[in-house]
Amino acid sequence: MNALIPDRAQMSGLEQLRAVFDPERPERRPGIGKTMGFDVIEIEEGRVVFGGHPDESVYNPIGTVHGGYAATLLDSCVGCAVHSALKPGQGYTTLELKVAYHRPMTKDTGPVRAEGKVIQVGRRAAFAEGRLTDLQGRLYATATSTLLVFEL
Repeated sequence: MNALIPDRAQMSGLEQLRAVFDPERPERRPGIGKTMGFDVIEIEEGRVVFGGHPDESVYNPIGTVHGGYAATLLDSCVGCAVHSALKPGQGYTTLELKVAYHRPMTKDTGPVRAEGKVIQVGRRAAFAEGRLTDLQGRLYATATSTLLVFEL
């Protein structure tokens, strides 16, 4: 059981994510999405897409979007992509996240999409990759992630 999904132990990862991001239950939306202004766009097994629109609330001192915004979106989409592939009774945590920044974002960048895809899920480790793009397909950041898979 957790605060977002009671009795999740019998649910697959995909079922859990669909319960958390159920538009009929906005109170279940995770706090990080509320804090940083992003939400899920697509969920399927092995693939999750988040969308956001960066604004000045996520700027760094040099007047561009802080790299942590991109890293958080990418960590969220790759982690949830792995989550979507888990069996009932499994959990995960990020062991490593490597982010490469390709171009800066500003409030004028417009909406962005972070797409995470599973590369492989094994008994103890999972691997995923992510891409952060704008609506025209321009690449802003990429990530690879290693995640620990465990029994709950």
